[in-house]
Amino acid sequence: MRNRLLGIVRLLALFAGVVVFVWLARPERSWVLLGLPLLVVGESIRWWAAGHLLKSEKLVTSGPYAYTQNPLYLGRLFILLGLGVMCTLPWGLNWVVLGVGLAGFFGYYMPRKLRVEGTRLEGKHGDRWQRYRHSVPVLFPSPGRYPDAERRPWAWGRMVRNREYLMVLGLGSIVFLLWFWIPG
Repeated sequence: MRNRLLGIVRLLALFAGVVVFVWLARPERSWVLLGLPLLVVGESIRWWAAGHLLKSEKLVTSGPYAYTQNPLYLGRLFILLGLGVMCTLPWGLNWVVLGVGLAGFFGYYMPRKLRVEGTRLEGKHGDRWQRYRHSVPVLFPSPGRYPDAERRPWAWGRMVRNREYLMVLGLGSIVFLLWFWIPG
């Protein structure tokens, strides 16, 4: 229960931080156009991954999971980069915010996720998890597919169950706000 509560608090803090970041942004058309492809790539990766993910049911090795253990986190990294570029702040403070975000991502978020999820997956899938863990990169994809990858197709129902459409709506709203916030 404590871990679930801490997870909710972390998620709310992240959400509040993004809202403040976007609210304070003074977007410029060129920076929005430069950051938008990063955002789209990130959400596309997440969308693809969410259509394969069977949370807590089985070790997923299909789709993007055949190339990276954490495609959802890879997508989140691209989204962070895109927002950092798009949400320009006075005196270039968006680069400071982006640096802090990257430090938090690589210094806290990823190590914690790997520790918690690795322990859970080890306990649930044992040797199969160990083979996968040693064969597939943690974050940045390998050029080759995991040899034992499943051939399960992407499914709309899985994406909906994983609520990725909420991320699309949120990011779409942010892009809309930034684009129409641009002066003259």
